[in-house]
Amino acid sequence: MKAGKMVLTADKVSKHFGALTALSEVSLHLSQGEILGVIGPNGSGKTTLFNILTGILKADGGEVFLEGRRISRYPTYKICRLGLMKTAQIVQPFAGMTVLDNVLIGGLYGQNLSLSKARQKALDILDWVGLMSVARAPAESITVAMRRRLELARALATGPKIILLDENLAGLIPTEVDGVLQLLREINARGIGLIVVEHIMQAVMGICTRIIVLDYGRKIAEGTPEEVIRDRKVIEAFLGGDYA
Repeated sequence: MKAGKMVLTADKVSKHFGALTALSEVSLHLSQGEILGVIGPNGSGKTTLFNILTGILKADGGEVFLEGRRISRYPTYKICRLGLMKTAQIVQPFAGMTVLDNVLIGGLYGQNLSLSKARQKALDILDWVGLMSVARAPAESITVAMRRRLELARALATGPKIILLDENLAGLIPTEVDGVLQLLREINARGIGLIVVEHIMQAVMGICTRIIVLDYGRKIAEGTPEEVIRDRKVIEAFLGGDYA
């Protein structure tokens, strides 16, 4: 999908945990139709950034804007209803509920749909993501790969404009990774912007139109996948100064 107007902006966002600086004046933007990658070594601030964008954490400095509206101090549920949704790095569905009911909740609480409309939407989404065969199975009984798709389905049920994907490919074998990447392309083709945090570099390079790189809470690079992978600072962050 061709990129359009800017829909999400983080302006010089900072976060401290005591003496630890998790993020230092990090800025990013996402345009309509983009798939943005966020990469960096463990502890570089990627998940903290996602948690600030979605209101789970409050920034110590900087602002976040969604379609021009400042959302920096909004509660998480309100940010969700405005169309910004995050998937979890560690998938934790409501284990005692069915797969269908897990997705249905997104429509009920994310969009205030009636029960009948939320159920139909949930069924449509499960069909789309390939989980219709386990719709009435307990969420705790399905495979890791299915749980990853369930996490996407739950996000889609809220009617998002943007989904933040926090290591959605973790624990998957290559064929499963390919299937999820194809699903992400389909989601993006329907007009939903994506920001992807992922350690599988081949996947990031193959799906993202632009990438930002974090290291020790700072943004050290930004550009196309081709530009970023050749950046000396990025090579040093991932492979060490001697290698660079």
